[in-house]
Amino acid sequence: MIKILALDFDGVICDGLHEYFETSKRTYNQIWNQEKLNNQDLRKSFYTLRPVIESGWEMPILLRALLLNFSEAEILENWSKVCQEIVELEDLTPKNIAEKLDAIRNTWIKTDLQTWLNLHNFYPGVIEKLNKIINSGLKLYIITTKEGKFTRELLINQGVKIPENMIFGKEKKRPKYETLRQIIKENQIKPAEIYFVEDRLPALELVNEQPDLKEVGLFLASWGYNTEKTRNSLNNDFPNLKLLSLETFTTNFP
Repeated sequence: MIKILALDFDGVICDGLHEYFETSKRTYNQIWNQEKLNNQDLRKSFYTLRPVIESGWEMPILLRALLLNFSEAEILENWSKVCQEIVELEDLTPKNIAEKLDAIRNTWIKTDLQTWLNLHNFYPGVIEKLNKIINSGLKLYIITTKEGKFTRELLINQGVKIPENMIFGKEKKRPKYETLRQIIKENQIKPAEIYFVEDRLPALELVNEQPDLKEVGLFLASWGYNTEKTRNSLNNDFPNLKLLSLETFTTNFP
């Protein structure tokens, strides 16, 4: 029997692709002084390439890469190199980009909250699943790279009430494996008594590499921001990690 279920937010609970694109577009317009950036092909490519993004500040850089005519294949295979090349070429810093993006998002939320909320979709059956988990007595934590206050606002808007101290957002400034370690310690449970569902394989790998977290149940959300190549790699390269479908998650998991 597990006692705690920890979930990532973006790509597991919520699909924020529309908001990501719009916020990235506004940030791009500010950095590169564009009056208007609106292209359906650009939007489509951004959605396809979302799995390469590890941190939010990279999103405007992804738009820049597409407009500089980097191919989708090159971005998928060598995103770190492409991203670094653009940052250096344009004389930018991740910190500065992140500050601009966060400021734009904060202003948007303050001035037009409902429009911002409406750009987020929740995966089918997930909200019902969260409420069922909360009412079951199983402890539920959210571990996300999104700001905790934004995460909570989105959940409240869907009728899901999770205490603030059980949402760990990017403001905590710690790796997800450290957060899992803290949760285990505070609840005085064994690592085998917690499951963690995440849509990014590198985050799961980092947990798996921690000797004291080897027994944590790790699941890759197949419906999130990952590629078929990544999902297939579990079969051969990562025997300790399990692929989880949305149907299984919303019905008989955990």
